[in-house]
Amino acid sequence: MSIKGKKWTVVLLFLVLLFADQFIKIFVKLHYAYGQGFEMFGNGKWAQFLFIENNGMAFGMQLGGVAGKILLSSLRLVLIAALIWYIHRLIKRGKVPVGVLVGMTMILVGAVGNMVDSAFYGLIFSESTHETVATLVPFGQGYAPFMCGKVVDMFYFPIIHGTLPSWFPFHGGEPFEFFRPIFNFADSCITCGVIYLILFHWKDFGKK
Repeated sequence: MSIKGKKWTVVLLFLVLLFADQFIKIFVKLHYAYGQGFEMFGNGKWAQFLFIENNGMAFGMQLGGVAGKILLSSLRLVLIAALIWYIHRLIKRGKVPVGVLVGMTMILVGAVGNMVDSAFYGLIFSESTHETVATLVPFGQGYAPFMCGKVVDMFYFPIIHGTLPSWFPFHGGEPFEFFRPIFNFADSCITCGVIYLILFHWKDFGKK
């Protein structure tokens, strides 16, 4: 594929995946109160669509307070800039496999998708609560200032339930659940992009 073809592949893939991410999040934000959702595939025991929000990183991990939120958003911006630069560099090389660009673009989409939430959702949405569904508000009159919005999550797969054996270190006898984190489409893009690169293109990163 030509360099121009690779550029268009990256741009189109980025736009399609980012649109999907934001469409899902905006739909959830405008149609569900916090904590609401539905069973997926007819089995809520292991697959649920459950609306929550978090202040931090992928899969609900967080850095504390406003300072942590701003730091995390700043780190996201640095990561996004580095990914854009790196993808552009890969395209200019010409001989880089398209699959490598696809994987890197998926990671970029994940970073940008969650950055959009953090940067703008607090400016354009009212607060989501357990009793009320959020609404769109005039720009700047939302629930949080710029760069301090919450990331919308909705996919929950508690596939395995049980109790840890008594001999298990530190947490023996406690309830166990896998997979506990609730995540979104952007998180999935990052995870799938990384796994795809590791499985199918790890050798390409050993080349000049």
